[in-house]
Amino acid sequence: MEVDQDALDAYSRVVSTVAAEMTPHVASLRLGRGAGSGVVFTDDGFLLTNAHVVGGSRTGTAGFADGTESDFDVIGADPLSDLAVVRARGGTPAAARLGDADKLVVGQLVVAVGNPLGLGGTVTAGVVSALGRSLPTRSGRAGRVIEDVIQTDAALNPGNSGGALADASARVVGINTAVAGVGLGMAVPVNATTRKIISALMQDGRVRRAYLGLAMTPGPVPANWRERLGRKTGLLVAQVVAGGPADRAGLRPGDLLLTVAGHPVAVSQDLQRLMFSEAIGKPLAITVMRNGALVDVIAEPSELVNA
Repeated sequence: MEVDQDALDAYSRVVSTVAAEMTPHVASLRLGRGAGSGVVFTDDGFLLTNAHVVGGSRTGTAGFADGTESDFDVIGADPLSDLAVVRARGGTPAAARLGDADKLVVGQLVVAVGNPLGLGGTVTAGVVSALGRSLPTRSGRAGRVIEDVIQTDAALNPGNSGGALADASARVVGINTAVAGVGLGMAVPVNATTRKIISALMQDGRVRRAYLGLAMTPGPVPANWRERLGRKTGLLVAQVVAGGPADRAGLRPGDLLLTVAGHPVAVSQDLQRLMFSEAIGKPLAITVMRNGALVDVIAEPSELVNA
């Protein structure tokens, strides 16, 4: 169908262009009793979706906008980021382009493409309402917060989960994950951190994470240290798990974490970004403020067990 571009305003032209480019890359996924959406992100048949969409299923069927279908296998799922990777057994459309959610700004136009309520190729548009939101998740006894979640007012309904959130250049910047309320949706960002998760799922079928055994909350740097350190906040240790890596390293409740492996930490997400497989069993330099003085400790993170 040809579209009279002269009849469309600038906003409509952008949305319709993004919709036309994105829709072929977004599949309707059927798994047992569940359903959702998925996004083709490699030319050899890998699709990205939500962990809660695949659940405990190992196989399913993907349907594409051109009417073709392909069975797929679940390669790996990570409930603590709500991301999963599946691979089609047959041919798929070419890969969608992945963007970088870290470059988004509040108020920016985004377009959601998915299959809500079983209606394939549904497109909604809105703006980025907020950035840096946190979405609590859990796997077994392990709890975690999905970092830097994108909040959007683009309408999302059941079945949108696993679909694409795209920017005005038709780059996938998020995977729609939750309907938070009327006129409110959330998407897991596509950024450097989640790319590491996706890569681990493709290679190993799971994500190995490092564990320190700390409960923390943002805390203020003492006023007399702020100018010297060039910062106002750190991570205040509220609890140390007995016998855990942090406990063995000598960290204590009341310590204020300032840097980990040379990286400043001010919110829990700063630390989570460092807690992947490469940190397991390796010495990790941590600088804290304790009783008005800087103290350096070395911790050796163990592997987080989700069960």
